[in-house]
Amino acid sequence: MEVRPGYKQTEAGVFSEDWITESFGKLFAFSNGVNADKRAYGQGLRFVNVLEPITYSHLYGPEIPGRVSLPDSVAAAYAVKNGDVLFNRTSETDADLGLAATYLGTENVVFGGFVIRGRPTDERLDPTYSGYALRAPAIRSQIIRIGQGAIRSNIGQQNLKLVIAPIPPKAEQRAIASALSDVDGLLGGLDRLIAKNRDLKQAAMQQLLTGQTRLPGFRGEWEVKRLGKLGTFLKGSGVKKDEARSGVLPCIRYGEIYTHHNDYVRAFNSWISREVAETATPLRSGDILFAGSGETKEEIGKCVAFVDDVEAYAGGDIVILRPSGVDSLFLGYLLNTPPVASQKASQGQGDAVVHIGTNALASINLSLPRLDEQSAIAEVLSDMDAELAALEARRDKTRALKQAMMQELLTGRTRLV
Repeated sequence: MEVRPGYKQTEAGVFSEDWITESFGKLFAFSNGVNADKRAYGQGLRFVNVLEPITYSHLYGPEIPGRVSLPDSVAAAYAVKNGDVLFNRTSETDADLGLAATYLGTENVVFGGFVIRGRPTDERLDPTYSGYALRAPAIRSQIIRIGQGAIRSNIGQQNLKLVIAPIPPKAEQRAIASALSDVDGLLGGLDRLIAKNRDLKQAAMQQLLTGQTRLPGFRGEWEVKRLGKLGTFLKGSGVKKDEARSGVLPCIRYGEIYTHHNDYVRAFNSWISREVAETATPLRSGDILFAGSGETKEEIGKCVAFVDDVEAYAGGDIVILRPSGVDSLFLGYLLNTPPVASQKASQGQGDAVVHIGTNALASINLSLPRLDEQSAIAEVLSDMDAELAALEARRDKTRALKQAMMQELLTGRTRLV
């Protein structure tokens, strides 16, 4: 492959000519973590375990939940200092093996036996920069390649020492770290705003769907009705797993109600052919789809409202309510609330696989306001969902921007200095 002027081919890939490369064995002194008696856990010093390097690129202290009590001499031997890099030794998949997290805190912290500590041998790596650079594709591809294990992936000190890291000049490291930290700050702000809005929506659902809080202009008692009195039931059919990508007609399969849909259908995950659709159940706008099977009674009968006016189909193990005289979007929210979910759970049948049928669903009691109040409540909640979706889309774009920045900055393709 031709290398453009100003760049060079190295063991770790193509990088700027003024970047050097060095092995982890020269950059770090490695140590394995402590294995304490099981009675020592739960109190004492913060304790970095395998999940922290998998989850975070930088550690400051408060995000480390584990605690362990150790004698002072042992704690000193396994202490984590500012600038140390922590790698997880084991994971369920190659993709999560040997991920790096740099400790930037000041609190006394120790690390556990499933973690390897890399203590820098010199000051060639800026600590904040290392938290980003040691998770870059050029590093990850090397670690994944040398990981071992059939059931679980594992890596040891000797293999880590072989990894080659590209190192830009120190000033460029700091500039890269500053740029990526700014994006992380934006992501953190978006995460907090999304969490706040989710809490507000949950509070609104609790108040509005129970009648504890009424929207302006609405009065009168709510009426208790059985679900079976609100419409007619029918069943989904057809659509095998290998048929879910067979065409262009949208379809909902029962497992997707658990994994892809919440309260109402926003997007489809399966697309079937016209031939498969001949054996599936066609949907109408306003249908309520219940998962007829599940793994636990607590989740059985989770439902989703189909409110689009498009041709779509339901696969097998779905129970469909075709309601009349009620707002379907309102039902989509109401039927997943804890009081209704507890009724569904009490009706679930089976142990290894739990089932719920039309008779059980028909017996569920609901407290309902008038139709106009149902529609008003549904509109408020869907507006909150739309705001959440916009924030989540913005966060996804920011994450994609960060990945693109890392690809450019951590290879020297784009220079900040």
